[in-house]
Amino acid sequence: MELSVEQWRERGHFSRLHGREIFCVDSGEPDKPVIFLIHGFPTSSWDWVPIWATLNEAYRLVALDMLGFGFSDKPHAHRYSIMEQADLCEALLIDRKLARFHVLAHDYGDTVAQELLARQNEGKGVGSWLSVCFLNGGLFPETHQARLIQKLLLSPLGPLINKLLAKRTFDKSFSAVFGPDTKPSDDELEGFWQLINYKDGKHVFHKLITYMRDRKQHRARWVGALQNSIVPIGLINGSLDPVSGAHMVARYREIISRDHFTVELPTIGHYPQVEAPAEVVKAYLRFLRQL
Repeated sequence: MELSVEQWRERGHFSRLHGREIFCVDSGEPDKPVIFLIHGFPTSSWDWVPIWATLNEAYRLVALDMLGFGFSDKPHAHRYSIMEQADLCEALLIDRKLARFHVLAHDYGDTVAQELLARQNEGKGVGSWLSVCFLNGGLFPETHQARLIQKLLLSPLGPLINKLLAKRTFDKSFSAVFGPDTKPSDDELEGFWQLINYKDGKHVFHKLITYMRDRKQHRARWVGALQNSIVPIGLINGSLDPVSGAHMVARYREIISRDHFTVELPTIGHYPQVEAPAEVVKAYLRFLRQL
């Protein structure tokens, strides 16, 4: 990562949204078109550092740590939901006075973006979207191949798994979703672990993981958001991702579209923006140019 966790925090600020302290980073140039970035599970907006500087050359970038992630509040006695995360994203957009913007999302953030897109399609969303581009994520619950640690966290054993989860276990399970030649470095693993544990965040894992149930419950709405999108959709996907790799793209082409902008990265895993930042930026800027 070009910026350490501490340097990333210095770039940002905290906004009071719906009674919670939410960490945000806004590059702040009022004359540039805006990209709103939504991160994945179990990480944070720090994921965007490898592509931040290049995208920022032409775009104003706005990102947040969602509730329970990164530097934001991590309440323990709380029922987390995708709907609430979408509400917080919209509250930030209002707070930043963003009227028109592109959306770039990854993993858990894909699901949040699907809910926000559904609101756009209904004419009830905040601001006016210009486009949305998805990186690897569970766009369809039937293709989401959850890892064992995720299944255990979702089970009644979840609280116990939280207590037992050590950095060594995290490093192994987290690295397993990366491509074989693009594993995270020791410094990156340390940074991810540091952010997860900030404000005792590891102990809300089993509460955050309920997004897997949300996806099944709201499948019709969130898949329908893609099928009925009023804005251009792009997909950039690491094919070797065991969770949502080539098999997810095949399902996307089957039930959404073969015509949407799609780029497959054949040697990359679940975190393309970390594993192959140059390729992701190149593909994403090509998508934006084609709009």
